[in-house]
Amino acid sequence: MTYHPKSDFMRVMMERGYLADCTDYQALDEKLSNGVVTAYIGYDATAQSLHVGHLLNIMMLRWLQKTGHKPITLMGGGTTKVGDPSFRSDERPLLGPEQIDANIEGMNQVFAKYLSYGDGKTDALMLNNAEWLDGLNYLEFLRDIGRHFSVNRMLSFESVKSRLDREQSLSFLEFNYMILQAYDFLELNRRYGCQLQMGGSDQWGNIVNGIDLTRRVIDQQIFGLTSPLLSTSDGKKMGKSADGAVWLNADMRAPYEFWQFWRNTTDADVGRFLKLYTELPVEECERLGALDGREINDAKIILANEVTTLCHGAEAAAAAEATAREVFEKGGVGDDLPTLELSAEELGDGISIVQLIVRAGLAKSGKEAKRLIAEDGARMDDAPLSNAGLMVDAGALASPIKLSAGKKRHALVKLTD
Repeated sequence: MTYHPKSDFMRVMMERGYLADCTDYQALDEKLSNGVVTAYIGYDATAQSLHVGHLLNIMMLRWLQKTGHKPITLMGGGTTKVGDPSFRSDERPLLGPEQIDANIEGMNQVFAKYLSYGDGKTDALMLNNAEWLDGLNYLEFLRDIGRHFSVNRMLSFESVKSRLDREQSLSFLEFNYMILQAYDFLELNRRYGCQLQMGGSDQWGNIVNGIDLTRRVIDQQIFGLTSPLLSTSDGKKMGKSADGAVWLNADMRAPYEFWQFWRNTTDADVGRFLKLYTELPVEECERLGALDGREINDAKIILANEVTTLCHGAEAAAAAEATAREVFEKGGVGDDLPTLELSAEELGDGISIVQLIVRAGLAKSGKEAKRLIAEDGARMDDAPLSNAGLMVDAGALASPIKLSAGKKRHALVKLTD
């Protein structure tokens, strides 16, 4: 695309690779050039933490604020009760209000690290759509809002069409989700002057619905901007690792493991990820991404340090790097490794090595742990493990032991006093 943006925000979006599509590039760019624009991204409270898959859009909000505009993080306290059907093969499990509130509390801890909240002109706002959705009168909502939606058009959206094409059930509850999300945009414009909704490209249909509804109901021009849905160069979904989602909360994914996820980035992704997930200048990201041989590993360490510093702080990043050097370069144990602590009572007469591997988070099941051992992928204190029947007793745990799965995943096991 040859369009040259006037505004800092649109320039960052285009230069760094955040932009997939926009409803009107030039009109939005003009707005961004002429004053503070309020923009939001919505997050349904389906888990107690956000994960790396959310990080690209969090960085978009951060750049929005850094370039002089006002971000809104909209928590889906209302919409989570329905569940977004976009590109899913089945209905989301419905959560109760207590679980939704607990999830929102956990997610808020992440936003506070990336955005500055307050009452200032460009300070971020934390909102919850339960504020306007919980009190809706159904008949009034159908009459005032529902009449603006064409079912024919809703059925044509890719997120719905893909589900129906596979002949998978789409409940009426889920079908309502896109109406509620569109209504969010209308309410945010009414209440807070919000002019822009951002999200992943899978949200395009929902965003366009909100723009159309706002134009019909209050005759306001508002905008939508989407980011690409990322996968790694080897085709894996961004944010997934061998042992599940890469959570952003430290109590759900240790900072060392988070650091290690970025350190393990494939060579082909380094430059792109530096642009998207760090604030290093674009030229530096490109220079680092173009390195090869052993030098690309230095670029990966820079990537891991920069991303971990934003999410967990500079101390956590430095500790993770020090542990990695201790473990990988010197064959040591490292102070910052994920640690399983066992009491003498838990240990009893001994615990099987298979159980230890599972409890240390290096395998999801006993079957997987046994396979790891059988395929020579497990080590204890850097020595290969070949006996899946090995029992570990208090004597063996007189000093901590290091368990390893492959070359890159490690954990400590130690006995508590």
